[in-house]
Amino acid sequence: MENKKLQKSSYLRDVLKRFFHHKLAVLGLTVLALEILCVIFLPRILHLDPYSLDVMAFGAAPSAKHLLGTDDVGRDLFARLVYGGRISLTVGICSALIGLAVGVPLGLIAGYFRGPAEILIMRLADIFMSFPSMILILVLASVLGQSVVTITVVIGVLGWPEFARLIYASTLSVREKDYVESAKAVGTRNGTILARYILPNSFAPIIVAFTFRTAQAIITESSLSFLGLGVQPPVASWGNILYYAQSIAVLSFKPWLWLPAGIILILTVLSINFLGDGIRDALDTRMSI
Repeated sequence: MENKKLQKSSYLRDVLKRFFHHKLAVLGLTVLALEILCVIFLPRILHLDPYSLDVMAFGAAPSAKHLLGTDDVGRDLFARLVYGGRISLTVGICSALIGLAVGVPLGLIAGYFRGPAEILIMRLADIFMSFPSMILILVLASVLGQSVVTITVVIGVLGWPEFARLIYASTLSVREKDYVESAKAVGTRNGTILARYILPNSFAPIIVAFTFRTAQAIITESSLSFLGLGVQPPVASWGNILYYAQSIAVLSFKPWLWLPAGIILILTVLSINFLGDGIRDALDTRMSI
């Protein structure tokens, strides 16, 4: 028992060392942590209000009163950028969690029990992946509504095949290991085997996939909102702030309306991808410390 604890402790220590030696991953983690802290605490500290209108400043340039200027109806763009971060990050993380919650159990069942369950689940995953995801999301968002909850659920549910296929492939390998066969031989229940032996030894690729799926979900939400089919004003998101960039006049003469949101969106997605790369390399035992 003590040996197992020491081995786990040593493995975690090595993983953390490899992660913190990955400079881009540490940079990505730092940026994401700062963003999360800002979207949580800045509204209270600075008393930001993304909905109040300044009737004396419609589409005003950045100033001491409005750090990033105002939009075409006089709303403070800095406040909307911060609150938009709450929405975009929430949609990204929650939709990835939904995909994880749906895909992992289905992938485990398909890979462990095989047979009819495998055929049904994996063919269903193939069907989901055969449709152009953006078109399907556009249709579902139009039919079901364009609230934050609807967008999150739709993006999340349509992302489950990625997790299911990853955990399915890992489960096929792990189920043949000696310790799994030994557990079956002594009469251990299938649920216990899945929870104690299969899942912990198959989950590393899922952690990496989760980060990339979060970045993809943020981009998808922003794309929908940019097209006017995502999160609807007056609720702010980075995507519907970018909606202003559809105008040539705004692109040319009012960059404060869209440029900060675009920069933050790119920075966030890059940071999440760097974080995913760092986790992948840290979990790879072939990487040197």
